[in-house]
Amino acid sequence: MSDNFAQTVKQQADIVRVIGEYVKLRKSGAQNYTGLCPFHKEKTGSFSVNATHGYFYCFGCHEKGDVFSFLMKLESISFPEAVRAVATKCNIPLPKREFSSPEEAREAGMRKQLIDIHEAATQYFEAGLKSAEAARAREYLTGRGVTADTIAKFRIGYAPDDFNHMRNALSAHFAEDVLRASGLFSAREQADGSQGQLYARFRKRITFPIANEAGKTIAFTGRALDAEDEKGRPIAKYLNSPETSLYIKGQVLFNLDKAKADIRKLGFAVLVEGQMDCISVYMAGIRNVVATSGTAFTEAQVRLLSRFTPEKQIILNFDPDTAGQNATEKASVVLTEEGFEVRIVTLDDGLDPDRFIRERGLEAYTAAVRGAKRYMDYLIDRARQEFPSRTSDAKVKAMNFLLPHIRRMTNRIQRDEFAADAAQKLGIDSAILRQELKQAAAQRVESIRQHTHDPASETERVLLRVLVLPEDDPARVLAAQELSQHPEWYDGLPSSAVLEALANSPVPENPLDAAPDQEGRVLLARALEGGEPAETNDPSQSMIEQVENALHTLRARRLERRQREIRTLIAEAERRNDQEMLTRLIAEKIQIDRSLREF
Repeated sequence: MSDNFAQTVKQQADIVRVIGEYVKLRKSGAQNYTGLCPFHKEKTGSFSVNATHGYFYCFGCHEKGDVFSFLMKLESISFPEAVRAVATKCNIPLPKREFSSPEEAREAGMRKQLIDIHEAATQYFEAGLKSAEAARAREYLTGRGVTADTIAKFRIGYAPDDFNHMRNALSAHFAEDVLRASGLFSAREQADGSQGQLYARFRKRITFPIANEAGKTIAFTGRALDAEDEKGRPIAKYLNSPETSLYIKGQVLFNLDKAKADIRKLGFAVLVEGQMDCISVYMAGIRNVVATSGTAFTEAQVRLLSRFTPEKQIILNFDPDTAGQNATEKASVVLTEEGFEVRIVTLDDGLDPDRFIRERGLEAYTAAVRGAKRYMDYLIDRARQEFPSRTSDAKVKAMNFLLPHIRRMTNRIQRDEFAADAAQKLGIDSAILRQELKQAAAQRVESIRQHTHDPASETERVLLRVLVLPEDDPARVLAAQELSQHPEWYDGLPSSAVLEALANSPVPENPLDAAPDQEGRVLLARALEGGEPAETNDPSQSMIEQVENALHTLRARRLERRQREIRTLIAEAERRNDQEMLTRLIAEKIQIDRSLREF
């Protein structure tokens, strides 16, 4: 593209009109327009466009340039691409392209033909959905809540149950090499190694076009209507186009062509797994939604999203099954490494977005999106589900589950915050474990050593010694009664599993048999080495008084732990502007503060 043409476009282009497609501008003088800067977050407009001289300038972040550099920075495109984009927006005819070699000319020609044949296929499938044969397909779509407007908006179609009809229809307009390169057809290999006659790849399927950023169809997904073929063989529910020179699945996001303006406007994207989820969310009114189309989320797709989310914020809403949870974690890893702020939506009752919207409505889904968890909170909850035991061994496993994710965080402050939150929510009171977790997060290591036994405190040892006394001993009765009624007092302590077992069951002949695992047996044996409670405490105290003091200490420590948890939850509620939750937490904090003062 010549410099002369670029200069011509710059002179003829209306910079206010072009930038106005991205920024809401208002006139602020004879030749100036102002608005909110698209390159940084602000509440008062400091972004200025000069219509006469054709430049923009931000008084806040000091970005500046002409109409081309605006598009290059905002869309992350090259200078020639920016010139072509401005020319197209301003209806300026593009010069005839010159090619450096015959091969380049052939490739460009084939690419145009492939775009054209995919457009023809889209129209063919759209017409097919209106045919008598497609009655089941229309019935299926109606049952899924897909309206006529949605069908038209997403150009949903139907591929007839015919091997040859589509080939015959398109071969009248496209050469055989274009048909073979399109991915729309298949062919069986012959005995001599050559490819046989082409036949339709998509048959008896509802079709969903996959478009590039410009809205041009480049591939399809086909949804089967039957689970088995006529011979009883299973049929894949979804069939995608193979990769072609137009379509590389790891570099495309479904619906980005429709969603990109809203993503840029709102500052974040919602990412779902499949086309139907994406379509349902979009048509319900959440326009900044894109889908991975059932493929693993890639670095190329992250870079693609980065062009439209300068603030790098994204909400993930994948399916709630095991595969969906794994996909959520993998996508979050890729996004986190690229500096994205990731939040996770977990829908009630294990519903996917499409079904949730149909059954619960847009308001409920919007509330779920607004209440999306921070990625770190989601992972901590997952760790607690995977390793629910309160033993130190389980806590080390939970931390080692989290550390690879913490390690991938590029920001040191975020890693420290994640580690602190994890320690608190996993109930890690051990100073040793907390310090190891903090150091592992800071140094970005992936695991910490297993602690074979975390020493119990003197308070725990007093209670353990009392709980192995005879069943009718008053001190044992008191300890067992209080601990069984208040398991939260000892939740998270090294001896929690042993205390729970002894408080809720008769003492076995060998007290060590009460411990649920080897770690517990070691801990109990060491506690019992000290002898009776009165031998290790003030002789003036009775056993009952020792138990009362120990229980008093446990309750106070529990209140202190809850106090720390509430501080974190209050900060989170304030950040989310959740006034209802904030009111409840503040009331609980006041009650806990009062209780602690009474101690």
